[in-house]
This record gives sequence, structure tokens and C-alpha cells, in this order.
Amino acid sequence: MDNQDLKDFYGETRVFSRRAWVFLLVLFCLTLLLVARMFYLQVVNFDRYSTLSDKNRLLLQAVPPNRGLIYDSNGILLAENKASHSLNLTIEHIKDVKQTISQLAEIVELSERNRENFSKRMLQHRRPYQSVPIKYHLTEEDIARIAVNSYRLPGVSVAAQLVRSYPQQELTAHVLGYVGRINEKELTQIDSANYSGTTSIGKLGIEKFYENELHGHVGFRKVEINARGRVLKVLDKAAPLPGDDVTLYLDVNLQRAAAEALGDHRGAVVAIDIQTGGVLALVSNPAFDPNLFVTGIDTKTYSSLRDSPDLPLFNRALRGQYPPGSTMKPFVALAGLEYGYTDWQHTIFDPGWYQLTKEGRHYRDWKKWGHGRVNLETAIVRSCDTFFYEMAHHMDIDLIHELLAQFGFGQNTALDLAEGRKGVLPSSVWKKNTLGESWYTGDSLNVSIGQGYMLTTPLQLATATAVLANRGKWVQPRLIKSWGVGEVVSEDVVGSVKGHNLKVPKDMLLRDQMHWERMIQAMQKVVHDRNGTARRVAKGIKYKMAGKTGTAQVIGIKQDEEYDEENTAERNKDHGLFIAFAPVKEPKIAIAVIVENGGGGSSSAAPVARKVLDTYFLRDSA
Repeated sequence: MDNQDLKDFYGETRVFSRRAWVFLLVLFCLTLLLVARMFYLQVVNFDRYSTLSDKNRLLLQAVPPNRGLIYDSNGILLAENKASHSLNLTIEHIKDVKQTISQLAEIVELSERNRENFSKRMLQHRRPYQSVPIKYHLTEEDIARIAVNSYRLPGVSVAAQLVRSYPQQELTAHVLGYVGRINEKELTQIDSANYSGTTSIGKLGIEKFYENELHGHVGFRKVEINARGRVLKVLDKAAPLPGDDVTLYLDVNLQRAAAEALGDHRGAVVAIDIQTGGVLALVSNPAFDPNLFVTGIDTKTYSSLRDSPDLPLFNRALRGQYPPGSTMKPFVALAGLEYGYTDWQHTIFDPGWYQLTKEGRHYRDWKKWGHGRVNLETAIVRSCDTFFYEMAHHMDIDLIHELLAQFGFGQNTALDLAEGRKGVLPSSVWKKNTLGESWYTGDSLNVSIGQGYMLTTPLQLATATAVLANRGKWVQPRLIKSWGVGEVVSEDVVGSVKGHNLKVPKDMLLRDQMHWERMIQAMQKVVHDRNGTARRVAKGIKYKMAGKTGTAQVIGIKQDEEYDEENTAERNKDHGLFIAFAPVKEPKIAIAVIVENGGGGSSSAAPVARKVLDTYFLRDSA
């Protein structure tokens, strides 16, 4: 046997040993790396990965607060929260959103509006794991169908929540406004933490102005979920704080009386409590159903409201700017008295027109053949234009502007009706700055009868009427009466809460306080005297009312033309206006009415005011 055939056991042992040591070294290094990695994961980054792990099974859910309720002064509910079930999708638990929606469409009815609104909500900012509703107001059958198919619908859930509802519908739409989906702009303005879980916010009216008070404070609950995103159990929770309830001065009975009196006419009514400034009625007709906006209005319905020539979305009571017509005469007359440009004994002869110069244009009176010899009281009672032309001819427009501003014209003095417009209270400076033109005497003549550049809102007219009835004492218009059923809140309290301080005109002190009494006496005769322009509205009345009619031209009439109501297009006819307060002694309520294209104020607007006032006083006597 050759020695080469013998095995080298010693050499093989050395090779084996060498390889074993290498293997052990590699194994040791790998073990060391594994230990280092485990140390890194479990010690160095313990907090991070512990949190990520918890997120797979634990979820902190925001619990939105119940929105505060809104009541009228009689305790009638104006805005409530109704229980509703919605179909929600949590995107983080869904692999294919389109496929899931297709599956849902086979189970429950999903309209194109549902899909469109869901797509819009998806584009809006939301928190991780915050569900997005695709359909509200599920029926019991819908809920049962979804429950049966839940095993194949990960990320789909049915949630119960309270949805805002307005039981008075159109009647209070322009007062309350409505809530709607939070948009991108609003997200930058709100406390995102307090609004987590909340999808709606006040958009208009009281809902918007008192949003902070009505919303409340968010709560939370810590829940354990499974891989499909379904809640297994609640581990911890903190209850939300509901929003404050709000009671308004608004009286639904007066609101309904005003709306019914307007009927199908476009127009507005504002009634104010003379002692408190509380807005008792605020009607803009036509209106809309605010419930349509709560969970998202469809494009077709919104377009029909937006494009309607009757402008149901437009708040005429706050934002409508109209020539006040002859309702401005008592205030202009007080300016003339205050600054010595007229007195109660001064008389003129009215032939039915007035001329600034002998060959100049005729500024016509509404009564073609004139009123004959008239003084200031007669000019108010019969609404003689010529008397005011003559007074304004000799009066500085800036003095008229100064006194009218003290009644609140040209500004929004309301405490919580922030959407109101200021109207136009012209002056020589205003015309120069706005139109780049000088002021002419003819401009003053037009302003003296509430035409020309002068524009007011129904709220301003009602406010000024209340100040006049109060003999110059100012009351600031407001809707808020109290939080819940508590004590009446003052203007200062509301102002501090809302962070604003409106500059309300000071009480008016005329050089001769008897001018108030004489003007109120003249306005009483407008209604109760046989020559008064509103005498027909006094038939059968059981209280004393002071008022003033007004008719505002919509289109201009040339010198050689006459106004032909019968052959004038409906939307080109004059507006009818009426302001009033009652009772004359110790007045309680002031009102302003405008009926668009209604013709004369005595025939169209005064009967509306009479119905509202009758409702107010008959209720008190019942």
C-alpha cells in the first residue's frame, strides 16, 4: 500500500478547526449585529416604535360636542340637532376607494350628488384615520344591508351623529343663516384641535356670528381597533362640552305674520323693540330652506337658487340698499329744524313743482296739481315734496348728512347683524371722493325726498324710527337676548365676547326737545288724520300709530313724461315703503317695511306693518 493512499488526519483536523473558527466568527458577528439591531429597535427607538405599534391597534378619536340650540323669545326652537346615521369611509383602511364605492352602490343607493360631495370632502384637509361621510340620513334598511356585508367592506362604517336642523325652514333662514361643511379657508382660521371630529361650521347669520359659543369644546375617546379598522373596545374617554344655547329677541309669531303679509311680494320687514333694541322680526322675502345646505346642497338646487331673478339667497333686510323715498322726510325735517332752516310756522305755496331758477327744470311733486299752502306738519302728513325742495335749496348738504348720521344712516350699528351693509349717506366729500364731482343744489333736492344718491337698508330705517320714537335715545339693534335661559346679556358683554366695539351714535339732544313731540304728532296724523297718506291703514285700529309712507322710483322719468304704472314693467314699478311705531305714548315697537315694485307705500307697505303690529298688540292683550 502506498503511503499517499493514507489519509492525513492531522491536516484535515487543522482545516476543519480553521473552518469552524471562521464559521464561529461569522456567527458571532451576525449575532452581534442582531443584538445591536435589537438594541437599536427595542431600546434606542423604543418610544417611536412603541407608538407605531399602538397605532396598529389603538386610535384616539375626537368626539365632537353637541352644537348649542337656538330659541326665539317665546322658547320656540329655531335650530336643533337631529339624530342621523351616516355612511363613512376611513381611507387608511381601504385599498381601493373606487372599488369600495362601487360595492357600496350595489348595497345602498348612492346618488351622483353623494359621490360629488364625497370627492370634495376627500380633497379637503382631514386628520389621519378621520372618516369621510359619503351618505347621510341612512334608513334602517340601509343600515341592515351594510351590517350584513360588513365582512367584505373594510374601512366602511355606519356612524350616528347629530345633524343641524331648522324646523322653521324658510321663515328664519335669513336670521339664523346655516351651518355647512368646513372649507379650506375656514380651516386656517379655526382651532384645528377643537374642531377635530367636527365637519360643519356656521356660514351665515347667527350661526356664524356666535360660532364660538354655539360650537362647544371637543372631547376624545381612546379605542382599540382590529386590522379592519373596527372598534373592539373603548379604553379611555373625556366627554365633550356642549355649546351654549342661545335665546334671541326674535318672535316667531311676528316673523310669520310679516312673511304672510308680504305674501308673494319681494321685500323685507324689520321690527325692533324700542326699549331694548331687540330685533323682533327680520324677514327677507323670498327666502330658502337652510336645511338644504347642512349636509351639502346639490349643484342643480344651488344653481336654481343662485340664478333665480327673485334672489332668494339675498338678505334684503340687511343687505338690500334702497332709496328711502318719503320715509326720509321726518329725519330731514328735524335737520332743517335743528339748524334753523325751517320752523313749524313757515309756509310755502305748492303748485305741484319747484324750480331752482326761473328757466330751470321742474322738480315735481307726487301730486300733479300740488298741495296749495302748506307748513311743515302738513308737508309730513300729506308728504309734500315741494316743501322739502324749498328747504333743501337753502340748506347745506353736509348739515343734512351730519344729523342723519346721528340716526345711524350710512353705517351698520347693529350688535350681532354683522352682514348688514352701510347704505349711502351722501355728502359733498362723499361725492367728490366717489364720483370725482362737485355737489350741486339739485342733488340736495333729491336727497331731501329720499332719492338721488341716498340709499338705506330696512334695518337702518327701523333703527332710525326707533331712535325717533325714543325722542333721541339710542338703542342698538341686536338679536341676542341671553345665553340659554339665563339673564339678558348686555351690549358690553357681547362686545367683549366677540372682540368688537361698535361706535354707536350718542343720544340725540335737539336744541328744542319739543321738536320730537311735534314731529311725532305729525307722523301720528299721517295714519289717523283724514288727509294722512296712510289713513286707510288705520281703519278699525285699536291703538295709536305714528308712521310715514314712502315711494321710491326705480327708473328715472324725463321732464316731459309721466309715470304710467299700468304700462310699466313689473320690475320697473316703484318700491313701496313704510315706517311706523306704536303706541304713540310710551312706544314699544318700531317697524320698517319695503315692498319691491309694490307701488305706493300706503297701499303696499303700510298694510304689512299693520298686520305685524296687530299681531304684536293682540298678543299682549290676550
